[in-house]
Amino acid sequence: MCGIVGYSGFGDAISPVIEGLSRLEYRGYDSAGICFDDGEKFLNIKREGKLENLKKALSETNPKSNRAIGHTRWATHGKVNETNAHPHVNEYFAIVHNGIIENAGELKEVLESEGYEYKSETDSETFLVLVTKYFKELKDVKKAIVEAYKQIRGNSSFVIMAHGTNNLYSIKRAAPLVVGQNQETNEVYASSDPYALVGYAKEIFFPEDGVLCESTVDKGFLKTNFYDLELHNSNKYTKQEKEIELDAVTKGNFEHFMLKEIHEQPQLIQALLDNYRTYQDKLMKSLVEAKPPMIHINACGTAWHAGLVVKEFFERINSQRVNIELASEFRYKTNILSKDDAGLFISQSGETADTLAALDICKEAGMRLFSIVNVEGSTLYRECERNFLIHAGVEIGVASTKAFTQQVLTGYLISKAMAGEFENKNIDKEFLHLKEGIEEILKREDEIKKIAQEIYNYKGFIFTGRNKYFPIALEGALKLKEIAYVHAEGYASGELKHGPIALIDYEMVNIAIVGPELYEKTVSNIEEVKARRGVIVTIGPKEDIKLEKLSDLYFGIDFSNVGDLRPVLANVALQLLSYHVAKLKGTDIDKPRNLAKSVTVE
Repeated sequence: MCGIVGYSGFGDAISPVIEGLSRLEYRGYDSAGICFDDGEKFLNIKREGKLENLKKALSETNPKSNRAIGHTRWATHGKVNETNAHPHVNEYFAIVHNGIIENAGELKEVLESEGYEYKSETDSETFLVLVTKYFKELKDVKKAIVEAYKQIRGNSSFVIMAHGTNNLYSIKRAAPLVVGQNQETNEVYASSDPYALVGYAKEIFFPEDGVLCESTVDKGFLKTNFYDLELHNSNKYTKQEKEIELDAVTKGNFEHFMLKEIHEQPQLIQALLDNYRTYQDKLMKSLVEAKPPMIHINACGTAWHAGLVVKEFFERINSQRVNIELASEFRYKTNILSKDDAGLFISQSGETADTLAALDICKEAGMRLFSIVNVEGSTLYRECERNFLIHAGVEIGVASTKAFTQQVLTGYLISKAMAGEFENKNIDKEFLHLKEGIEEILKREDEIKKIAQEIYNYKGFIFTGRNKYFPIALEGALKLKEIAYVHAEGYASGELKHGPIALIDYEMVNIAIVGPELYEKTVSNIEEVKARRGVIVTIGPKEDIKLEKLSDLYFGIDFSNVGDLRPVLANVALQLLSYHVAKLKGTDIDKPRNLAKSVTVE
């Protein structure tokens, strides 16, 4: 969940490290720091709070260095302050860490009994002390790092600088890590996220767990070597084949990344269909050929909501039995699995810790493993037999928007392939109409903004929907919670009378999602809220006079030509509504408090 960037070369190390950390602010953090080599010793500058505080400190001293590692911290062990901020440094090594060392407490007791002292309250410093201990014993940097790695438990990635060498070292276990290099400029890099290296590294590699990366730079020589834990050469890494465009990590003309990503959806929808039509026919048939008696879907957060929509596709279109679980629950419950079943894992980053843990359980059961994922080369991508890429491009905003849409649409294409309808031209029409429908909603953004102005100060929000719109109610509530910091809950409309209706009064807003399906039933639920003086905001069929009169505020959508994809259309309207409520409340939309984009710890 923390952001890591490292650089070694013959140019300025400070600028690319700080720029990389700036790009990773979306991950969420509470402090930032940078350690650099001044030629004689490590200098370490750390600041609590925003990255701007660190930038200000650097501007006051204007340091120069050819080697540096930087970090944005999302606290897990120890309070938020400069002492606990990374990097952690001594006279031998400097390290930055993303993840959790689960056995840090017991290791610390042993190390302190041996005379080693700690400066911070963090678990991360334990790795620094361990590497130092083994270096003193073994007199070899690579051996010291590997031996320290063997001692720790938990999901972690590390980037290490050793005094007296220009090399960057890195290693991971179930946490994101990329290493990069640029032969033209003779520079090497490491990061927790490939987006930090866009425009810098021409080649990017994703090492597997337990692979030690040694990035070496010298005059006229540059190379990244990969070693296993016995320090033999390893080929357990993936090279990213497609270079990410620099524009993907900039906001363009939009005020926020979230708004930019909402507006990117029409183009992405058509590109997704074109990609699968042109290049991935064989892939689409892979789940069909598996013929699993049960598909177990695992995901977290927004990806889980997308999975609920995909489950509805599979059950209704394919008569396919589906079990869907929150990965954080699946990993700790008694699961009834068969080796003939299939696991389908949904994640934007491909690095979500709970989802990867669920994958391990399914793998141990001998199941076939599939993913719906955005990041090619991620851990999830490498671990699965087949991967359905969602082709969403870089998603910077912490609150996922375009990835949700692409996950749902990818699941829909899989469902159609399972039904033998992948070549059906009606799909092309549905995607075209969906694209046009979203474009129409985007053109009417001012209408949604006006609704936001009417409701943003109310005390609470209950989102409701039936059947295929119930997951959209959950997702709409989640978006509002994430970025506007207001109380919001999603419910199946028919569940209102089973408890939540007790919350309804003149200060509570019901955001009701109404499609043509189960129309009368859903309207009756709105009537129940209206009778109790609740404020009704309806997302419903266009030009529905009856429903518009019933509602206090109404946004009509043309559902007529999008068929099974109506929930996606409704969700885009809710994405814009959440955005404008949050903007009116003045929150940090792209970097909401306490949240991280890629949740790599439990």
